[in-house]
Amino acid sequence: MNTKSESQWRGELTAEQYQVLRLKGTEAPFSGEYWDEKTEGTYVCAGCATPLFESGTKFDSGCGWPSFFKPLDEDGVLESDDRSHGMTRTEVTCSGCGGHLGHVFADGPPPTGLRYCINSAALRLQEA
Repeated sequence: MNTKSESQWRGELTAEQYQVLRLKGTEAPFSGEYWDEKTEGTYVCAGCATPLFESGTKFDSGCGWPSFFKPLDEDGVLESDDRSHGMTRTEVTCSGCGGHLGHVFADGPPPTGLRYCINSAALRLQEA
């Protein structure tokens, strides 16, 4: 998992990527690069290139962030309780580098009923 120092992360990531991936920040809704992206491909972690989501599982949830109904590989993302900001949510992190990706909610479409609400800054699209 993460073996880089914080100074290495700061040197490799943009300020926004660092804020999201390393400090668990959130970009503003409808502002990220991929919230309305329709290009086919694989979304990988912007920090370590671990494959995370396929474009075929992306859907328009109306929330302003890229939304997916399932990860590419169950082992690619980790889930944990997040009790910050006076809420209880399930945080999603990259299994490769531990970077914060976003949160998962139980209000998505079939077949999973899940909505992985992911920050664009945490992703990089590798086109098919």
